[in-house]
Amino acid sequence: MTKSQTWKGNTGGGFLGQQGLIALFRLTGLRSLYFVMALVVPFYMLFSRKTYRAMYRFFRVRLGYSGWKSFISTYKNHFAFGQVILDRFAIFAGRKNLFEVEIIDEDFFYRLTSDSKGFIIAGSHAGNFEIAGYLLRPEGKVINALIYSGETETVRRNRAKALGGNNVRIIPIADDMSHLFAAHAALQKGEAVSMSCDRSLGSSKVVTCDFFNGKADFPVGAFILSTHFAVEVAAIFVMKESNRKYRIHIKSLTGAATPEDTPAENPTRREQAERYTRLFAKELEAIVRQYPMQWFNYHEFWKD
Repeated sequence: MTKSQTWKGNTGGGFLGQQGLIALFRLTGLRSLYFVMALVVPFYMLFSRKTYRAMYRFFRVRLGYSGWKSFISTYKNHFAFGQVILDRFAIFAGRKNLFEVEIIDEDFFYRLTSDSKGFIIAGSHAGNFEIAGYLLRPEGKVINALIYSGETETVRRNRAKALGGNNVRIIPIADDMSHLFAAHAALQKGEAVSMSCDRSLGSSKVVTCDFFNGKADFPVGAFILSTHFAVEVAAIFVMKESNRKYRIHIKSLTGAATPEDTPAENPTRREQAERYTRLFAKELEAIVRQYPMQWFNYHEFWKD
């Protein structure tokens, strides 16, 4: 990924806007603010041309939509992104009870959280991965979430408060790579480590994977950790089903195998990590094809 392709940014609105949104959620409901968001989205698309172009090309080139359908889908995608941001601030305002969660393959998830051994949670920017930390409380297992440290003070403070009550500890991603030492320590203690696995953030440790009929770089770091500590990897996708319902899809990568991706005999750790990366890319493509309006990677993702 080139420097111009690297994702940068944080939640918009500024301190006053974000604090005002939290206060507003204490006075009104989701539907009213969703309606306002629907009116705001066209202006955002107009003035944020890079995000518009990236998503339009995703629908036009990767999914093969017509020009008009790509434009409408880009609007729907931006609106869906606005909804998941509003959902986050509703929880910051103490409205967690607004949302219902359904877990697909719940037994697998609770087996991992009840085991004495640690594991890796591979997340992505499809759906609303962060909200799982607010709505679920894995008893007996601390989850260490590696999170981008450039967010606003309002988001950082409210995020820490919401996650801290659910057995989730935040590890900020730092330039000095200290977050990797913290992740190592957590896995050694039998805790879980959660990280996004679809943005390299400039790292050279990537695997080029087939993704939507093109080539894209995926970071291999999470999967190197999993092979080093011999722990399981679970890809988790948290997708919005309706205004108040999320569905969590959990896929085991360590137990996955397909005819096209049969593991080599006695693979090295690096080979195994690369295989997990390709499997993750395959699972991510499958979930995005199921929920195309919830792909929220707003930069030029593909190498071609």
